[in-house]
Amino acid sequence: MTASTPTASVIRPKRVLPGFGLTMGLTLTYVGIIVLLPIIALVLKGAEVGPLRFFEIASAPRTLAALKLTISAAAMASVICAVYGLLMAWVLVRYDFPGKRLLDALIDIPFALPTAVAGLTLSALFAGNGWYGAVLEPQGIKVVYTIWGVTIAMAFTSIPFVVRTVQPVLEDLDPQYEQAAATLGAFPFTAFRRIVFPAIFPAFVVGITLSFARSLGEFGAVVFIAGNLPMETEIASLLAVIRLEEYDYNGAAVIALTLLILALVLLAASNLLQARAMRYKGKRQ
Repeated sequence: MTASTPTASVIRPKRVLPGFGLTMGLTLTYVGIIVLLPIIALVLKGAEVGPLRFFEIASAPRTLAALKLTISAAAMASVICAVYGLLMAWVLVRYDFPGKRLLDALIDIPFALPTAVAGLTLSALFAGNGWYGAVLEPQGIKVVYTIWGVTIAMAFTSIPFVVRTVQPVLEDLDPQYEQAAATLGAFPFTAFRRIVFPAIFPAFVVGITLSFARSLGEFGAVVFIAGNLPMETEIASLLAVIRLEEYDYNGAAVIALTLLILALVLLAASNLLQARAMRYKGKRQ
């Protein structure tokens, strides 16, 4: 006589929050009202001018100068964030030292601090009579009212993106692979280049992309230190505000839509690189 094996009942976790339908509905409602509707309104407003007028506004000398400054400064700020953000994440994860928790908390200050306050502070520090400017300007290095001031302001507000995307991946990375590489005679930099960096690369790319996108749209921290000189230190977001003050709503919409397109293209490229990196990592494993 054979005993029948009882069928194990599947124990499903209890739902702490409401069911899928309600939570998904609330999520889509929030995304639609807060994110999609403003973007759709911006696209429709920019489309009103037609392709020829859109190109004419976007290719105007003042607009091109503002876009060139914004993109160039955002790119340089992203490089700074990539280098120092990775170093900060590495120090916070791999080392223990007095004041570590304080340093970890200070990383998020650009998120909590109003950007206008950051712009005023940076302007005071890098002015000719400021703490930094008093040292730099006698050496012929002028920061305020130059692209370097714009870059510093953008880097200040966007560096936490790199730190906070790389840090959790480093924390979850199993150190046994590095230890195995060390036992096989690999130098520390070789282990970092062949083991650690490929593992954190997708998160690293996401952090840089978010940093660049944030820099493209930065306003408050930049306007005080840039000087806002047309054709020289005027950023694109400020030019859009100026067009609004001139009641040129189509011109403001075109500039804003151009920045939006740049950000979306960048995010799409970042997702593509991240997906390819994950596939490559899966093949290696």
